[in-house]
Amino acid sequence: MEIKEWTYEEYPAFEEEVEGAVRIPTTGDEPGTYIYSNVEYANMDGVPLHLQIITPQTRNTKNKDNKYSCLVYVQGSAWLKQNINAKLGLLARLAEKGYVIAVVEYRHSGIAPFPAVAIDTRNAIRFMKQHSAEYMVDAEKMFVGGDSSGAHAAMFSQIIQDEDNMDADVKGIISFYGANSMMLPDGTPSTLNHHLPDSPEGKEMGGVNLREHPELCRKMSVECNVDEQTKLPPVLMFHGTKDKTINPRVSVTVYNRLKQCGKDVKLYFLEGADHGGSEFWTEEVQRIVMEFMNKV
Repeated sequence: MEIKEWTYEEYPAFEEEVEGAVRIPTTGDEPGTYIYSNVEYANMDGVPLHLQIITPQTRNTKNKDNKYSCLVYVQGSAWLKQNINAKLGLLARLAEKGYVIAVVEYRHSGIAPFPAVAIDTRNAIRFMKQHSAEYMVDAEKMFVGGDSSGAHAAMFSQIIQDEDNMDADVKGIISFYGANSMMLPDGTPSTLNHHLPDSPEGKEMGGVNLREHPELCRKMSVECNVDEQTKLPPVLMFHGTKDKTINPRVSVTVYNRLKQCGKDVKLYFLEGADHGGSEFWTEEVQRIVMEFMNKV
């Protein structure tokens, strides 16, 4: 065989019969993914921030000019330092169905207080729009979502307005068991230091005793920052009925407020689910997410 730079089309298939060997047919459309690891999307005051970008890939679509909807996904961490790779395996299930997923690293509460997480999320959205061709993204079909504190970041990325007016708008928000309200006295039922300076939410507000500062609780609660005039895209929410970390009533509170303000919102409860887990990435849940993204 000649040694040269073969193209796939011209390279001759191995056709030799081998006794006992079994041939398995392929089509080239078998779904798969490719991960671009540790892509720096911003540097905030000397802190480099990265994305883990998951793209769909098959033999037939590799190096083609395909464009896919993009979900900028914020990995939750109680606003502490993230395990940014925690859900790459689960998120890849959605990516292989034809979506680009960009998992966001944000400045944790030990580095910068609220609303740094929302600003970082906005910057990640902008990065994916600006580099859409590089990662096969349709810049007109951008979504933002996340789990727990990541859902909080996703929601506030569309509520706040930062000084940079570059476009960070999206077509929809997806909240998985979001830590979206600080107003409920039992909002975090297993956090014994609830609202104290060393609690996750206290650290996120700069190490403040939130029990003494209800105005700061309101500042970081979605329902207190949305009214009829707030520009907000459609919202899709999921919450487990046995969530010990974030009371399901947190999502109910936000859901009811969004409905009251005339926003497009849908809430799904997962029976028996706790705070996260593979229950949130079943084929049924993925179907709901895909229908949401394809519709809006």
